[in-house]
Parts: sequence; C-alpha cells; structure tokens
Amino acid sequence: MVNLTGFKKIDIAIFISGTGSNLLNLIKHSKLKNSKFSIKIIFSNNKKATGLKYAKKHRIPYKILNYENKKMAEKNSLSKLKEKKIKIICLAGFMKILSEDFIKRFKGRIINIHPSLLPKYKGLNTHKRVLKNKEKYSGCTVHLVNSKLDSGKIIIQKKVRVFKNDNPETLAKRVLKQEHKVYPIALNKLISNS
Repeated sequence: MVNLTGFKKIDIAIFISGTGSNLLNLIKHSKLKNSKFSIKIIFSNNKKATGLKYAKKHRIPYKILNYENKKMAEKNSLSKLKEKKIKIICLAGFMKILSEDFIKRFKGRIINIHPSLLPKYKGLNTHKRVLKNKEKYSGCTVHLVNSKLDSGKIIIQKKVRVFKNDNPETLAKRVLKQEHKVYPIALNKLISNS
C-alpha cells in the first residue's frame, strides 16, 4: 500500500491478548495520510479477546494461536508473517513471552508497550506496585523486545503524575491515554530509522 505522500507503507503485524485498545488506536493511525505503516494481520493467543472485534470491523485478517503448544504456535505465526511479508511486529497487550528463537528472527523489529517507566516495574501488576511504593510518577514505555522481559532498548517514554487519591484503575486509565499517544509515534520513529 502507498500512502498519499507517495511513500510505501511498511507492513506490520499486531499481537494481542485482551481488549485491544492499543490495537484500535494503531488501526486508526494506520489510516491517516501520513502514517508509515499498514496492518496486515493480527494474532491473538486468546480466542475470546475482545480486541478481535476490531480486526473483524476493519476487515483485517486475524489468526488465533494455541499457546498450549508454544513451539507450534510460533511456527504457525512465523509462517503467516513470512507469507504476509511482515517487517515489524507490535505487541499490544500480548500476555505471552516470545521465545528467543522467534525474537532473533525479527531482531530489532519487535516492539512492545509497557505501562511503566522502564526499567522500573517490569512484568505484571505495575500500577499496584507503583502505588505501593508511593512513586510520584509513573508512565509508559515503548521498547524493542529482546530475550529479557521488558528490558529492550527504549524508543519512547511518557511520564504521568501519580496522585495521592489514585488507585490502580485510575492510574491505569491515565497511563493508557498516554500509551495511545506514544505507540504510533514510536512505531513511526522505528520505521523512519530502519
């Protein structure tokens, strides 16, 4: 696909597990005239992921991966990624750990969004831990994926103030707003630097 500025858009895949709010945001951005990417396929390890409704609504092909057999799930996804000529993978709430072999095949071309200011608060239950430690700031990070959890090179971060009356849900809501702002920026930045 060619965007209106005459540049060929980069074909990407998105991996999800849940609600798909970052997926929907990336779909919307992919349709903008200055977008540098086109979403060719969506993968989910969860056949009940509500985010799949966005794939259906926007007529983007999707595939359910059965992670009971991780090796087979990754083999199937790699086959589809090759078939679709995917250049970049975006993890958007994908709650599975990719194997080192999978990551090597897309070295420097897999990005993830995490709801903290990495390197702080890697993994799960981020907002609860931020509040427990009485942090003044939290935020989100888009980073390259490597073989260590939430440890890849940081592409972009956005800071969010933590308020005394915050609970994990209110903080998560504010952080998510920033995720929606920075993920497409980080993706376009990665494409520009490729």
